[in-house]
Amino acid sequence: VRLVESGGGLVQPGGSLRLSCAASGFTFSSAGMSWYRQGPGKGRELVASAAGRTIYADSVKGRFTISRDNAKSTVYLQMNSLEPEDTAVYYCNARYYGSNHWGKGTLVTVSS
Repeated sequence: VRLVESGGGLVQPGGSLRLSCAASGFTFSSAGMSWYRQGPGKGRELVASAAGRTIYADSVKGRFTISRDNAKSTVYLQMNSLEPEDTAVYYCNARYYGSNHWGKGTLVTVSS
């Protein structure tokens, strides 16, 4: 199983970014895919999940959108109206038949 995140970077408050996670090594369409993040000095938290039903953390509802393209084995996270509090390493997660897999993460920094 391999998960490779991309799309992170430095963005000003109010800006947008789209993260991508390219997956390989398993049947993508059968996996629950999620995005987590870990901010400075904080624990890892769920941001959004597309596993049967779509769920979002309260802090990102209305600003972030998770989507998946099963043909491309890729999950996306569109992030709009970014705030400094969104600064974190964002990790892709795949849950596949009871196993849990992580990417190495991509850094998002929201700062003026």
